[in-house]
Amino acid sequence: MPEISRFFGIVIRMYFRDFARHSAPHLHAEYAEFEAAYRLPDGELLAGELPRRQRRMTWIEIHGEELMQAWERATEGQAPGRIDPLR
Repeated sequence: MPEISRFFGIVIRMYFRDFARHSAPHLHAEYAEFEAAYRLPDGELLAGELPRRQRRMTWIEIHGEELMQAWERATEGQAPGRIDPLR
């Protein structure tokens, strides 16, 4: 469950061995008591929910290629690395 980014109270993690719940490449976004999973690279919601303001995951659009590279590294047993937060 490596953390790959953190911004505006949102923590982004990749559970790359979570194929039982989500077979597609995906990330988990956590905010307070909320959690949601988003498919990569298109950002489609797979499960869960975030508050409306935090739901706008333009960060996925901005970093889509980097996220897919992180997914590939993670599934190969490597550290996925960090990705720049929103500022």
